[in-house]
Amino acid sequence: MRDTLHTLTVLAVEQPTPVRPDGMEGVDTGLGYLAWGLTIACVIGVIVTAILMALQHKHGEGGKHAGSLGWVMGAAIIGSSAGPLVTALL
Repeated sequence: MRDTLHTLTVLAVEQPTPVRPDGMEGVDTGLGYLAWGLTIACVIGVIVTAILMALQHKHGEGGKHAGSLGWVMGAAIIGSSAGPLVTALL
């Protein structure tokens, strides 16, 4: 038997440069406003949760708003990673 060498030829395919369609400037502006709105909402959520936690601590209660902080932080993580997640799925 003769040993045969199988070679795999990989063709170098040039990836196209992404081009934004015309008229998308308004969409970019809208998404930018939504991203800033999310950031502001998350900062306000953290501040409100911290205030409520401080008030509970002063009254001898505690722990009820720790879950709220988790939800706010989760929203911040999901919101900030929305763009990269969608890009990865496409």
